[in-house]
Amino acid sequence: MTDDANMSMRKFLKQVGVTSQQAIEEAMRGTDTAGKSFAVKAVITIDELGLRHEVTGEIKGQD
Repeated sequence: MTDDANMSMRKFLKQVGVTSQQAIEEAMRGTDTAGKSFAVKAVITIDELGLRHEVTGEIKGQD
């Protein structure tokens, strides 16, 4: 993989991480999340390559 391709991929993934964290924090703000867990799923697709990558997990609320 070329340096340019690797850099553009890393830049995209950083944007996904930062903006996703901001969106989750905003959704949780003002909501009682103490003692709760939330199922989470992220899906990345590249239609032209036939890629569909899914990651699931759990986010715990604030105590």
